[in-house]
Amino acid sequence: MNILITGVAGFIGYNFASFFLKKGNKVYGIDNFDKYYSVGLKKKRIRILRQKKNFFFDKIDIVNKNRLSNYFKIKKIDTIIHLAAQAGVRYSFKNPEKYIDVNIFGFLNLIEEAKKNKITKIIYASSSSAYGESNKFPLKESEKLNPKNIYGVSKMINEEIAELYQRIYKINFIGLRFFTIYGEWGRPDMFMSKLFKSYMTKDVFYLNNYGNHLRDFTYIGDAVQIVVKLMRKKFNEHEVFNICSSKPINIYNVVKNFRKNRKVKVKLIGINKADILKTHGSNTKIKKHVSNIVFSNFYKAFYKTFNWYKKNEIHKF
Repeated sequence: MNILITGVAGFIGYNFASFFLKKGNKVYGIDNFDKYYSVGLKKKRIRILRQKKNFFFDKIDIVNKNRLSNYFKIKKIDTIIHLAAQAGVRYSFKNPEKYIDVNIFGFLNLIEEAKKNKITKIIYASSSSAYGESNKFPLKESEKLNPKNIYGVSKMINEEIAELYQRIYKINFIGLRFFTIYGEWGRPDMFMSKLFKSYMTKDVFYLNNYGNHLRDFTYIGDAVQIVVKLMRKKFNEHEVFNICSSKPINIYNVVKNFRKNRKVKVKLIGINKADILKTHGSNTKIKKHVSNIVFSNFYKAFYKTFNWYKKNEIHKF
């Protein structure tokens, strides 16, 4: 199977590519090395992937239609895993236009190329941010979407675009509403990476909303295994799945547990306007379609991630 992974230098993209390469698949990866966070960290991921002979990388921005079109003319792709996007909920308040350009028009560019080149399967990243704020938990895929930021809006529109193209052009789409994915190679702007960095550098860790957040954390290894099994399924309609453990964890308790034997300076601050108080997805639908799902113990995976972070000195990026 020849797989194209967009955003392959990113956290989730790297982990997917690493898995498929180990299984002997030919993996094509594209990324634009966006400067939203450390380009050095992204390039380190690519250097590791390039150690595999069945990995082929090109620096491409999905917003560039001509570059993308020329790329597809010379590649034989069976399946697209679309993970390239402008990430970061808080940043969406500072630069909303970028989310429209990359997350919506970039997605359209990719779909148009798939249509022209008769690629009939696209797995794409949506987000739990599409739900917005809610009082009804756990959130099911049938829940009405009500995003509270441009990032969430862009993901909701992606789902609507996928629905339309599946219906008209018979491209098979599977949407993945990721819930707070964490683990090795996580983004530096994410909660855990910030906490680990504060420990390593002895800087202050700022805890938003005094830690009164609940997050449905999902380990990256679990997410990869779920999606790989999902890819083997054939669906006649556009399907969207929550990718979540369905076991929300209190942020304050995570920090408290981490500080038991580690000195970290923590400063409690107020809520950020972009933040959602609670994420808690239902994984009933995914369990119905994918058998033998086993979710990692949160604290075991958390400290496994910390030990990896420390060993690889990720705080230096």
